[in-house]
Amino acid sequence: MDTLKVRDAKDVEEVVRAAIASEQPLEIVGHGSKRTIGHPMATNAVLDLSGLNAVIAYEPNELIITVQAGAPLADVQSLIDAKNQQFAFEPMDTSVLLGTPGIGTVGGMIGVGLAGPRRIKAGGARDHLLGAHAVSGFGDSFKTGGKVVKNVTGYDLCKLLTGSWGTLAVMTEVTLKVMPKPESERTLVLRSLDDLTANKAMTAALGSPFDVSGAAHLPYQAFRTGAGALAGLSAPGQSVTLVRLEGIAASAVHRAGSLSKALSTFGTVDVLEDHASAAIWSALRDVEPFAANGALGAWPVWRIVCPPAAGGALGEGLARDTGGDIVYDWGGGLIWAALPPKADAQAALVRSRVEAVGGHATLIRATEDVRRNVDVFQPQTAGLAALGDRVRNSFDPRTILNRGRMSRGGAA
Repeated sequence: MDTLKVRDAKDVEEVVRAAIASEQPLEIVGHGSKRTIGHPMATNAVLDLSGLNAVIAYEPNELIITVQAGAPLADVQSLIDAKNQQFAFEPMDTSVLLGTPGIGTVGGMIGVGLAGPRRIKAGGARDHLLGAHAVSGFGDSFKTGGKVVKNVTGYDLCKLLTGSWGTLAVMTEVTLKVMPKPESERTLVLRSLDDLTANKAMTAALGSPFDVSGAAHLPYQAFRTGAGALAGLSAPGQSVTLVRLEGIAASAVHRAGSLSKALSTFGTVDVLEDHASAAIWSALRDVEPFAANGALGAWPVWRIVCPPAAGGALGEGLARDTGGDIVYDWGGGLIWAALPPKADAQAALVRSRVEAVGGHATLIRATEDVRRNVDVFQPQTAGLAALGDRVRNSFDPRTILNRGRMSRGGAA
């Protein structure tokens, strides 16, 4: 397979137009850190964006940064960290789950749109992408959004590009909102709650006036790996429920005390501070209990989004009926499920349970054979599928870009 490394947006246009002329689809790659998510693609060449790695502009006082899509995410995060700023949606490092080097790009971060625990407060990647330059499947460059936080000009195509997995257009440049890092943080820890009670405790915390920025629950099974920062949280056979508060130090301390009292009906509340707290939420963001180098590294991993009120019962049922392990995030609205290996990654069971509560599921980690034969992304109803086809045809009618990544059978 040929690798076509580009230097600028003009090169991208030429490569895409040549692919259209020869009817040869392209795989879009930054550093390739997420290539094992999605269906194996029917492509003939790789469009390598790693050369588009420049920081175009960074204006800390305006809270915006503009970079080329192939810029290494770690380098960009180091740059904004030096100004005590961050991407508030906490982009996930998929290398922990996938066992790949942690070398993702900013374009890949936007293309997959996977956000961490703070999404319940700050929103997702789509809410922080202010503007983008991209090349469509027609080989034409276009621009969407702008370089200001409030922008109402034209169609909001940023929302479409985020989470499109490279199937609509090739992003060449993006402008993102950055936010100041919180001065301090506290994590409240409750132990030995069952999944349903933990769901109630997290719901109570999120419904409180104390501005919670993370709520997660780890059943005791999730500690079987003894993973990193999470290892010391629980005794054997003991679950842990976690609630995060962030802000200026005085506010974080006061809110932690008030919320601890409010949650005391669920059990004893311990408090972790600053660095210890931050390490825990980084581990949760990257789903360390299911790490590729851990005891569950060979198990398929599902990412399930559902109504938070249904999360406890859904996760408890999946764990009981499959023998799998569960981690709850977003107060139960996001469930990570590592399930014992089967030929279909237990897709039929997962889909039926998730659809029954109005949720959707994505198979994030599985072998190539499984991903070739199982729907990785949630199958859509006829109406949604027709709408999706119309959108894709408007951007890439010949499915030149990442053909087959999001559905079986070679379609986009």
